[in-house]
Amino acid sequence: MKNLSQMMKQAQEMQDRMQAMQERLAEEEVSGASGGGMVTVTLNGKGVLRRVKLDPSLVDPDDIEMLEDLIVAAFNDARAKVDTLVAERMSELTGGLQLPPGFKLPF
Repeated sequence: MKNLSQMMKQAQEMQDRMQAMQERLAEEEVSGASGGGMVTVTLNGKGVLRRVKLDPSLVDPDDIEMLEDLIVAAFNDARAKVDTLVAERMSELTGGLQLPPGFKLPF
């Protein structure tokens, strides 16, 4: 029974650390860009869009489609950086423990 008690304690500690990591990720910001930096989007570490910054020279009412494509590209760039940030934080939290493919934390 002592081992079970120890496992439960470790699980609770891991859950507490996961919660703290989630709170820190919500505070961190990651930016992605496209169009040579003319479009920048900023997400928090949980992937929530915080800001969009556009170079005024891109605003052409006759070519909205290009601007839309650049915003999507900048968002995808930022999202990839968020995914990398989360993976780094998870690696720190798990001590480099490799999780099985498809096994994602937090649950």
